Amino acid sequence: MTANPPIMKGVNAAVLTPLNVDLTPDLGRMAAHCQWLLANGCDGLGILGTTGEAQSFSVRERMDILEGLAKAGIPMDKAMPGTGAAAYVDTATLTGHAVEMGVSGTLVLPPYYLKGVSDDGLFAAFAKVIESVGEQGLRMYLYHFPQMSGVPLSLDLIDRLTTEFPDTVVGVKDSSGDLGNMLAMVERFPGFAVFPGSESAFLKVLKVGGAGCITAVSNISCPMAQRVYAAWTERGEVDEEAESIIQALRSLIAQYPLPPALKAITGRHAGDDSWERLRPPFMSLDHDARATLFAAMDDIGYDLPPV
Repeated sequence: MTANPPIMKGVNAAVLTPLNVDLTPDLGRMAAHCQWLLANGCDGLGILGTTGEAQSFSVRERMDILEGLAKAGIPMDKAMPGTGAAAYVDTATLTGHAVEMGVSGTLVLPPYYLKGVSDDGLFAAFAKVIESVGEQGLRMYLYHFPQMSGVPLSLDLIDRLTTEFPDTVVGVKDSSGDLGNMLAMVERFPGFAVFPGSESAFLKVLKVGGAGCITAVSNISCPMAQRVYAAWTERGEVDEEAESIIQALRSLIAQYPLPPALKAITGRHAGDDSWERLRPPFMSLDHDARATLFAAMDDIGYDLPPV
């Protein structure tokens, strides 16, 4: 791999993790889904994020998933795996392994169990990971999702990290839903890759210099998301039809727990209900919720590309 992979941009799916009957990762089905995503509008793959149920897998399982996808031919230079864990030593293990696999970057949560910690403490944790892995070849994207992690990443902390590690800490996925925070990051940190975690902010952030998006809904909406991205970045135009569709899909899916809803839709599309398996504490949608979701999906009038 190159010493410094290019900074990622464009449309990235927060990839679902299909499961076998025994709830182990189904790497064949996952690789096929990754190939479908790359063939239908995704520029990159956010493997093992929140939507991919990463925190329900062990460190060894997460490493095995990445290795399995690489063996199946998924290009690691398109991958941004989530490597965050509660213990910084586990984060360092996962991050170092990902770098060895040749990924373009890693998406890193703060240590998330202890709450109310200082920016000094968070800086120290990220610095320990970077120092353990080594800066060469490591592109780190911070994962700001305070609703889930309970540990927000302040602008001052980001400033400190990018100042100390300018070639390593190169971007952020912001799933907070706080558009003002995303716009502030674009303004305050020129060249820093800001990826909204929702379609609701995608175009707004893109218009002021955002890098693209990393979203759960891109598992199904990637062709439309790519149309939005290309129209703006290549022609300075808004593809109103595609923008309307991705907003409608996001509004619909947001009414449900995202992994169960997206797995249900993916399973229906593939004609394969094994897609609906999830690791606890997630549970599959019940019959009524599934029927309501499918009816609303049909009302949007969006047809997914064939598998």
